[in-house]
Amino acid sequence: MAALPLEGLSAIVTGAGRGLGRAEALELARLGAAVVVNDFGQPGRDGSGQASKGPAEEVAAEIRAAGGRAIAHTGDVADHQQARELVQLAIGTYGKLDILVNNAGILRDRMIFSMSEAEWDSVIHVHLKGHFNTTHFAAAHWRERSKAAGAPVYGRIVNTSSEAFLAGSAGQPNYAAAKGGIVGLTTSTALALGKYGVTANAICPRARTRMTEDVFAGFAEPGEGQLDPLAPEHVSPLVGYLASPAAAKVNGQLLVVHGGMVAIVERPRVAAKFDTAKEAFSYEELDELISPYYEDRPPNETFAAAEVLGLKRG
Repeated sequence: MAALPLEGLSAIVTGAGRGLGRAEALELARLGAAVVVNDFGQPGRDGSGQASKGPAEEVAAEIRAAGGRAIAHTGDVADHQQARELVQLAIGTYGKLDILVNNAGILRDRMIFSMSEAEWDSVIHVHLKGHFNTTHFAAAHWRERSKAAGAPVYGRIVNTSSEAFLAGSAGQPNYAAAKGGIVGLTTSTALALGKYGVTANAICPRARTRMTEDVFAGFAEPGEGQLDPLAPEHVSPLVGYLASPAAAKVNGQLLVVHGGMVAIVERPRVAAKFDTAKEAFSYEELDELISPYYEDRPPNETFAAAEVLGLKRG
């Protein structure tokens, strides 16, 4: 029997007690990885409610019942020390860490003119700082191992961004900003860690979960016996692939994934370029050059939500 692609490797999946993170943890275990299932366990998607060990422990038990290896961690990855403990738990339990999947997040939606400082800070804290915290300690582990070995080691990071960053989301300025920051963190990390054998990529998943129940409200539900095109199980195989040896050359990339589709997103490209005819631009020259460029364009070229999602409401 052929070895499983992640056999002998260990992984951390954050926010893995429910939804997308749960599907990712199950997929990594199915592919042979030993998994640390992290989830703070708060019941509210806005990060409210009493933290609980239940969600993480239930998923870890599900993996073990299927013949895999898994332990639970119920700390808050947005807390620097608890993120350190999470990485140390994986290393102490499995001897090393090979794969880090950052998925944990919360929502506190509000229009920019109504958003409070706390609503802004909390979402940036959990998403962006949470990604940084775990990445920081995992990166230090891989760098140390690589220096000791005098050669590259095995390391994979899969971060979770969103099309809210790509196309805008009017009621989610905090979330869109955090997800954009995660892309920047990912590309910087990819450049910094490549020489140590580590890759870092980000995905923009479309999945029907507790976090996105409002976003996808009204979109067509699957027929009887059909897999929901927005099921997290459409996303998790890509995470398994990016975590595997097969994806060794995939680094610093952003991929959109949903319902049987994967799209690789290019870096931004220049749409138009203007050069001054003088030593420096004046207001008048800029008006003459740039204003005509936009005259025949729609007033707002941000993709409409339905166009971005590629979905039709039911």
